[in-house]
Amino acid sequence: MPDLSVVIPVHNESANIEALIAEIGEALIGIVEFELIVVDDASTDATRDVLQSATASRPWLRILHHRANAGQSTAILTGIRAARANWISTLDGDGQNDPADIPALLEMHKAQPGLGMICGHRQKRRDTAIRRWSSRIANAVRSNMLGDDTPDTGCGLKLFDREVFLSMPHFDHFHRFMPALFRLRGAQIASVPVNHRQRGGGVSHYGVWNRLWVGIVDIIGVMWLKRRATTVVADEVPRDG
Repeated sequence: MPDLSVVIPVHNESANIEALIAEIGEALIGIVEFELIVVDDASTDATRDVLQSATASRPWLRILHHRANAGQSTAILTGIRAARANWISTLDGDGQNDPADIPALLEMHKAQPGLGMICGHRQKRRDTAIRRWSSRIANAVRSNMLGDDTPDTGCGLKLFDREVFLSMPHFDHFHRFMPALFRLRGAQIASVPVNHRQRGGGVSHYGVWNRLWVGIVDIIGVMWLKRRATTVVADEVPRDG
């Protein structure tokens, strides 16, 4: 059984995914027993063919394919349900997250085993001004409204407990609110500075509107979950005699 399952959701990332898979191998082989699960969310370009070719020399690589496009959150859920390790690392499929940062997250997990989630905090963002602006506003709004104590919830690079993830509610776009949802389960969260890179090719699927305005309704929903959530610790009573 692997110690780590890396899960990457992709949609039309044929220009980036082969290089990203190779980088993950370089970053993790010899450091941790791992598997890489790439979930193709019904791509319409050559992504599926590129992924199929990539499996030839990589026994640690697994490919899952959605028959219909379901969105990033559902692709993440598909991959984690199929994962065999107790700890999950996620990355975006566009290559902007640096796989070389995964060992730093693993080191923090080793040093602080009580953490339920470790989030990447992107430094020196390699995005357009409008994307940096929209992300900064979205992070500020989510942080102020949800109190998730996470400076960069939009960073796709995360390390977390699979069991806690599977116990939390799942809905469309839930990946944007994972720190807050983990806190609802009583998990402790920390952040680690990570590298950020320019997109290698292809087109981003996310912009100002789906980063903030569409997410307002989801934020309100998560706030409702916070108000309704209860956390109870039970102690087993020892037997007499």
